[in-house]
Amino acid sequence: MAEEQKDLTEQEKPVKLLDKLLGKLMSRKLTVWLTATIFMAVGKIDSENWVTVCLLFLGAQGLADIAATWKHGHKH
Repeated sequence: MAEEQKDLTEQEKPVKLLDKLLGKLMSRKLTVWLTATIFMAVGKIDSENWVTVCLLFLGAQGLADIAATWKHGHKH
């Protein structure tokens, strides 16, 4: 049992490292924009929906950032 937990922990390390790296490289805003752009490029959504998706998420994320800053103060 302890051996299985050790193996899982060893397997999780690269995933956590990759997640941390991607988190630093790509913000949520960029991820949403990129996903919407790809969907538009392959014809899954039209340009109006692309704009809607981007504006809705950016607005919601902006409000969340403002609320977090207001509640916890500005973090550098």
